Amino acid sequence: MSHRDNCRCPKCINKDTRQRNFNTFAIPSDIRPTHINSTPTHVDVRWSDGHISHYDWDFLSFYLNSDRRDRRTTTNLHLWGAEIAENLPTAVYSEVMASEHAVADLTAKIKEYGFAFIKETPFEDPDLTRQLLERIAFIRLTHYGGFYDFTPNLAMADTAYTNLALPAHTDNTYFTDPSGLQAFHLLSHTPPRPKWGEAPIEQTGGESLLVDGFNAARILQQEDPKAYDILSTVRLPWHASGNAGITITPDKLYPVLELDQDTGELLRVRWNNDDRGVVPFGEKYTPTEWYEAARKWDEILRRKESEFWIQLKPGMPLVFDNWRVLHGRSAFEGVRRICGAYINRDDWISRWRNTNFGRKEVLDTVIG
Repeated sequence: MSHRDNCRCPKCINKDTRQRNFNTFAIPSDIRPTHINSTPTHVDVRWSDGHISHYDWDFLSFYLNSDRRDRRTTTNLHLWGAEIAENLPTAVYSEVMASEHAVADLTAKIKEYGFAFIKETPFEDPDLTRQLLERIAFIRLTHYGGFYDFTPNLAMADTAYTNLALPAHTDNTYFTDPSGLQAFHLLSHTPPRPKWGEAPIEQTGGESLLVDGFNAARILQQEDPKAYDILSTVRLPWHASGNAGITITPDKLYPVLELDQDTGELLRVRWNNDDRGVVPFGEKYTPTEWYEAARKWDEILRRKESEFWIQLKPGMPLVFDNWRVLHGRSAFEGVRRICGAYINRDDWISRWRNTNFGRKEVLDTVIG
């Protein structure tokens, strides 16, 4: 029955939506092939109910492969440390706004490096930044709102809305599905007024920090395999509880390093020590063992060779993969105005696929 259910003929598959046109469970459970005709390009099968199915060999190869998922979502990654400062992945605003080819290049760079800067972006009107981000995909609405435009006024009960230093972390650890992309565009940074008789203040802080979490995990696995196993095994509670009426936690406990259950490859980093709940008992490892492993992880994240520091500037927004790249900042003085947004993982990966690969290739590797 399963082979009949996967018939690719025009009667069974809607050519526009790629959805099934029939009720699977109306197929007789004892259906069987009565005639098979094989050619160099395809196979035709006549079934006992009279239907004739058509299968291309490409589809049969895909269907019979035991690992049929799109492997390109986990390959061709460029892991990096502080040295990435010498070769930053960038795109140009006007090109991204005008060309699908430029969107393909931008999303490919984010996929490969985990982040990209978009040069020559207008900063007088934050709405132009919103339009830029929507060239990638839909903006995600959260308890922070949708497209954000804020200064450090603690409008939301979160340290992001202060001028305090923030260590390297990922956002949305408390969501079942953390946002796939995050964007920051520094619109302005006004230094504090100097005291009477003092020179104007030039150094105001607020440098941004990026750390490649996949590279840090690779180093951890090489230097301390047990610590890597602990952080990918021990499941933790995460939460966002700062605002009245809001207590957000994921659907279940999640480890710091989330691995693909089929391949064992690293899929997502979930790390914000400030949002972490109590390390539970009853896991494979004890809380004491987890703390030792987390101490090693924290040490790797803070290594000089792991950290890429950059001073954000108006006109050059940063977009990064929140499943991979950790971000932070140094403390600062004065008032910084920043706009940006979250974008769902599935939406931006869809955009990456459909701008970098042909439609048939995408469909063949995703649905067959």
